[in-house]
This record gives sequence, C-alpha cells and structure tokens, in this order.
Amino acid sequence: MIEQLTFLLFALFTVGSSLGVVLVDDVWHSALFLGAALLSVAVHFLLLKAAFLAAVQVLVYVGGVLILIAFAVMLTRDPDGGVGA
Repeated sequence: MIEQLTFLLFALFTVGSSLGVVLVDDVWHSALFLGAALLSVAVHFLLLKAAFLAAVQVLVYVGGVLILIAFAVMLTRDPDGGVGA
C-alpha cells in the first residue's frame, strides 16, 4: 500500500513538473522543472528496484545534461535583462 501511494505521489509530481517545463515562460525555471522531473524519474527507477538505472539517471541526466542547459542559459542571457535594442 505504501509503495502505491509513493508511486502515485511521484507520478503526480513527475507529470506536474513536466507540464511546468513546457508551460513556464522563463527558461531558467523551465530548466529547474526539468531537473525535478528527471529526479522524480530516478525515484521511479528506485521503486522498480533498479538502483543502477536510478544512479545513471542522476549522474548522466541530472548531473550532465541539466548542467549543460544551465550553462547555456547563463551564457545566452542578456546581462541587462532587456529583450533587445
């Protein structure tokens, strides 16, 4: 019973954060929602007793891809905060 409630909680969290990725206007907040979605997928792997896949999910996707997205957002941001000239 507790596993089903945990799965339901993290399934709702995964869907909510995935919707946040595509519905939020700010790119930085979208990247943070993507990190939350990827971490919750790692929890799903742990619930399936696939600890190696959960570790790979965290190391490769959260640790690698999300850091690259964060660097891309920081490097392409306008320092003045304006839209353009």
